[in-house]
Amino acid sequence: MPELPEVETTRRLLAPYLEERRIVEAEIRHPRTGRRNENPQDVVDRLKGQLVHRLDRHGKFILGRLESELTWVMHLGMSGRFLIVSPEDQEIAHTHFIARTDRGDEIRFIDPRTFGFIAVFTPDELEAELRLGRDAFIDLPRTPQLAARLNGRKAPIKSLLLDQRIVAGLGNIYADEVLFRAGVRPTRRGGDLSGQEMTKVRKAIGPILKAGIAAGGTSLSKSGYRSPEGRSGEYRRKLFVYGREGDPCRRCGTPIERLVIGGRSSFYCPDCQV
Repeated sequence: MPELPEVETTRRLLAPYLEERRIVEAEIRHPRTGRRNENPQDVVDRLKGQLVHRLDRHGKFILGRLESELTWVMHLGMSGRFLIVSPEDQEIAHTHFIARTDRGDEIRFIDPRTFGFIAVFTPDELEAELRLGRDAFIDLPRTPQLAARLNGRKAPIKSLLLDQRIVAGLGNIYADEVLFRAGVRPTRRGGDLSGQEMTKVRKAIGPILKAGIAAGGTSLSKSGYRSPEGRSGEYRRKLFVYGREGDPCRRCGTPIERLVIGGRSSFYCPDCQV
């Protein structure tokens, strides 16, 4: 699933084509794509004629700030990606949403697994629908605040880092990389981490996400994440633990191990992470 670096890469590439552009018309091609609005047609009706002032991001969500008080919300889900094309360009399979701008560009959303969505929310709907913690990249809580959120929690630290209500934006790949950099085993109870360990976890988040963004995100396969320009994310070449079960640790040479936490694969070095 695309995480913060992939979503930020997408936002940066979409921004020149959407900011200060007016949406001439929009089209929902699949009901699941518009499912987060009470009526999928609301997406089309609310977007039409709107000027997009700017594109923001909060965690894994791209937020289009419209000239009204509405917010255009975009989420890539498991397999979603955007394309910037001309209306004459042939559509590819699983194109489930199209927005046309006054510049003549088309913004197309392709999502084979339909876990992503497009929505347009009022302020009240936005508050009710997106209950997110502070952004992991641009608004990361200080160590005491983060420790307070984890105080007394018995869940594994890996699961807590994935909880978007605590910190928004981390997913399976980057949480594993953060914990490796911090030297903390993913099975440790979040509430048992010392102040020093919490500091290490917090300090690892920014550099890991920054490197992921600089590399255009992580694409683990040919069918993985693609940017609006069609490029794969190159951070996979720099991964220390994620997806490297049985391979030697790049730091100490110990084989990387895999386990399942909360139904998600987790990778770690049994020697470097305690």
